[in-house]
Amino acid sequence: MKAIWHGKVIAESDKTVEVHGYHYFPREAVRMELLSAAPKVGSDLECPHGVQFYDVARGKTKSSRAAWSYEKPRATMKQVDHWIGFWEDVEVK
Repeated sequence: MKAIWHGKVIAESDKTVEVHGYHYFPREAVRMELLSAAPKVGSDLECPHGVQFYDVARGKTKSSRAAWSYEKPRATMKQVDHWIGFWEDVEVK
């Protein structure tokens, strides 16, 4: 699987995990230098899995909150503990 953002591969792995229709990538497969932790908002603090959203950016191009990770997942999401999921401007195929 690949995560592609504005024509650039930002994650690639044969070991993704699909949960609830989203593919999660192990951190070592993600170009983490393109991600920066987004400030938490109220709904983030309500998430039982300790969600951290990330902005994806390169140069002047930025996609806000286009990636996320569960930092303290409960049992139902434990298999993707600290893995990275993508949505919105990031195409996963």
